[in-house]
Amino acid sequence: MGENWVRTVSHMMFGIGIFTLAACATSSQELTGSPRSPLSPAEVRVYTQAPQSFEEIALLGATRKSVSTAGAERAIAKMIETMRLQAAELGANGLLLEDISDSDPVAVGSGVGTQTYTHNASISVRLGGSLGVTKKMVKARAIFVPPPRAGT
Repeated sequence: MGENWVRTVSHMMFGIGIFTLAACATSSQELTGSPRSPLSPAEVRVYTQAPQSFEEIALLGATRKSVSTAGAERAIAKMIETMRLQAAELGANGLLLEDISDSDPVAVGSGVGTQTYTHNASISVRLGGSLGVTKKMVKARAIFVPPPRAGT
């Protein structure tokens, strides 16, 4: 019983942890201007600095939890891609990134164990693990950048 029990419980804990992390992505959208005709996401340019002239259409936000540095970079890329899709749906041809941040990491851990006694020995098996979870946040504005004027 001991070895199978440890394996079963550890698989359950791992599954619960993965499910919890997978369910932790959110996004928000607040209209601040007038939407335009939808565009292709490929037409949405990502800006890290405000262009000289633009019209704000919406404020966008996204959060995602990550368990590693590489995972955090992928999480940010996925959030920006999701925001590009949202901006395109609103007819925005630009996405102005304003804030990329992360919360303090939270440690998630669990452990299981079992112990068996025989007439001349005691056998104890313990299994534990933990990981740090960081919540990444991205804030941006969906914007429309007018085409440059002829002769400028």
